[in-house]
Amino acid sequence: GAGTAGAEQRAAADDFYTPPSPLPAGSPGDVIRARPAKAGPPSARALANAWQVMYLSTDALGEPVAVTGIVLVPKKADAARAPIVGFGPGTSGPAFRCAPSRFIDQGAFYEQAALNEMLAQGYAVAVTDYEGYHENPATTYVVDSMGNAVIDAVRAAQRLPETGLSQEAQVAFRGYSQGGAAAMWAGQKQPEYAPELKLAGVVGGGVPADLASVGLPLEGQDPFGFLLYSMLGMDNAYPELDLESYLNDAGRAMLAELEGNGCTLELLLGYQGKTITDYFTSSPFATEAWLDRVAENRLGTGPVAAPVFQYHSTADEIVAFWQAEELRGNYCALGVPVTWKAWDEISHITLVYRGNQDAMAFLADRFAGRAATSNC
Repeated sequence: GAGTAGAEQRAAADDFYTPPSPLPAGSPGDVIRARPAKAGPPSARALANAWQVMYLSTDALGEPVAVTGIVLVPKKADAARAPIVGFGPGTSGPAFRCAPSRFIDQGAFYEQAALNEMLAQGYAVAVTDYEGYHENPATTYVVDSMGNAVIDAVRAAQRLPETGLSQEAQVAFRGYSQGGAAAMWAGQKQPEYAPELKLAGVVGGGVPADLASVGLPLEGQDPFGFLLYSMLGMDNAYPELDLESYLNDAGRAMLAELEGNGCTLELLLGYQGKTITDYFTSSPFATEAWLDRVAENRLGTGPVAAPVFQYHSTADEIVAFWQAEELRGNYCALGVPVTWKAWDEISHITLVYRGNQDAMAFLADRFAGRAATSNC
């Protein structure tokens, strides 16, 4: 009705998300702006205070960028002693309306259960939106700078005076699907990018570790929309890839539709069974420029300097199981203490929820200082 249309117009005009130009000087993790927000539906609001934040981070080319997110601080915890979980959300979608911090504030975030469990345990949670959620969105889906966005969300949480969180807090990174890759990237980058953080552990489920191995099998399958989104994300991160130059008319319409309206549901339902040739005159993946960037964004070429819990379903229909198993092998070979759990016969999306209990147990052990038991 008219009420909804009005609300949507107001939401679309939310200039909190528009980065200042030029960006302010500062270090990654410095807060550019913040405002009070809702921690989710009433159950979450009872648990935590929340602030939407915009903070400085670093993009895939090493340049400063403004990133948004939301910081949740449990009401019952002593903030000065609370551990902080840097949380990478799973795929939210390319359109501005899909920013995770907006979904949380609206009470419509599909991973709210995980947030509530962490808040109930007394953990503060810093949720990044990743780059590019603003009026003319340019989201950089599944590229390594997701790790910077997760790390800098934690720093922003520590630097926002209202939170009362400590610079000395124990920190973990956690996520599933896109968020699982983001958490692993944060883990790999942390020693060099944020050596001051007291990293206790990293949790990643359903991890897309290798974009080519994850994306290309989706050709002609139901989740083909995720491959399209990964191409759009790569193009936003690396302008030289020039996705535009490969598109046919249907492809140009598809891109406009994705950026105008596409969230997770649209990715899942809007492109079932489609193929590269439906939208492209030739495959970008057949070019050296694309393959080089894909190779650069492969996880597991460096270690994580903390214990890792990695889990995946053998029946995962969106993120190939074998490439996650390969990531585990690579980490083990690099001396990372990995706790690995393979689930059978459940879908990618079911494991979003089913994996919570194990993830929580792992975090509790790390924050309690118990030694991790690797099963490499």
